[in-house]
Amino acid sequence: MATEQKKKNKYWNMKVLNDSTAEITLYGSITGEGWFSESSSKAFQAELKSLGDVSSIDLYINSPGGDVFEGQAIHSMLQRHKAKINVYVDALAGSIASVIAMAGDIITMPSNAMMMIHNPYMGMVGNAAEFRKAADDLDKITESIVSTYLAKAGDKLDDGTLRQLLDEETWLTADEALNYGLIDEVSESKDVAACIDHQVLAHFKHVPGKIVAQSAAGNSAEETSPNEILKQKINMKLELLNL
Repeated sequence: MATEQKKKNKYWNMKVLNDSTAEITLYGSITGEGWFSESSSKAFQAELKSLGDVSSIDLYINSPGGDVFEGQAIHSMLQRHKAKINVYVDALAGSIASVIAMAGDIITMPSNAMMMIHNPYMGMVGNAAEFRKAADDLDKITESIVSTYLAKAGDKLDDGTLRQLLDEETWLTADEALNYGLIDEVSESKDVAACIDHQVLAHFKHVPGKIVAQSAAGNSAEETSPNEILKQKINMKLELLNL
């Protein structure tokens, strides 16, 4: 049972395709829980190293995001890697998963995929001093994320526009992401459901209807309607307020 739980925590898979090319699939929420009690980023780093001297890595992403520190660490590992990183957003690159995508030398999205960007947040318990420090930490994380997006976008996206998009929790279509310089290519539509569940949806404010519907379809029979998803969102927000 314990082994099965550890496998659930592993949201990526890596394999060598040939002497020069490797493949990474990153599907699911990015968590700080790794395999064999390691942090996920530490386990990710070990597997990345085990790919050997490949010159090209194809990274397929379908993730709503998750732990910002784990995601930032994975982004840095990929960015430092000497291989050419080809990123493919199969359905959704949300939150910190969109930051990971920025490690790509070439980023491709199908016309029906989405990228979601927003300001980082956290739930916590603490005193006034701890909350002030947490706010300062969030500001620093935001600056790091802003720098990452702007480095990719170049002159297609300015600082003020980006910060507005982050403030508004923006769900970008492939064409919009291309116009902002956050991706390089738009490909034909792909029949892949966005990898997101109702608990993750509860954290976001502007989830597109099609994403809500996909999540509802993937839940158990008693939680299959969009109305139930809305209830889950409300309940989760109440839980966060009660922390």
